Amino acid sequence: VIEDAAESLGSYYKNKHTGTLGHIGVISFNGNKIITTGGGGVLLFNDDELAARAKHLSTQAKVPHKWEFVHDEIGYNYRMPNINAALGLAQLEQINDFLARKRSLAIHYKDFFKSIDIKFVEEPEYAKSNYWLNAIVFKNIEERDAFLEFSNASKIMTRPSWELMHRLKMYENSQHGDLSNAIYIADRLVNIPSSVIF
Repeated sequence: VIEDAAESLGSYYKNKHTGTLGHIGVISFNGNKIITTGGGGVLLFNDDELAARAKHLSTQAKVPHKWEFVHDEIGYNYRMPNINAALGLAQLEQINDFLARKRSLAIHYKDFFKSIDIKFVEEPEYAKSNYWLNAIVFKNIEERDAFLEFSNASKIMTRPSWELMHRLKMYENSQHGDLSNAIYIADRLVNIPSSVIF
């Protein structure tokens, strides 16, 4: 199982770090994530052989040797530059403070939206969110669209959810099962400003 944990650094599911639930976990360090290296990310493994294989392919599939450059298969240059890694490690030292600030913002949002009868998306009891991105859910698509129009006209950047993949042109003929829950949420959800000052 490859776990897409792209934006979930610092989150837990049933007391386990996200990114550690499958055979391989993938976490993003894109510019809008909890910590950033300007791009890229990290792969997490629970299998040493898989980790060694990924490292080999991501470092040009070069056969280890002191001076020769021989490659035993097609490889890639997916290494993160040291300066980018240093940026990420410096932020990782502050991860608990980052997470506390994100949680504080989420608590303020929860209290605010409760007072005006808009559902704030909260973590379930069995999980602990990093609140990387806060979201609210409206009763219908018309309310959602009116809020998006008003907030963006007021220079408050809000966005709907990412377009569902089966609605994208390149996947319109792809096989898929019942997506009624995904469609219900996508037609009602709005992502709200979630940045905090560090």
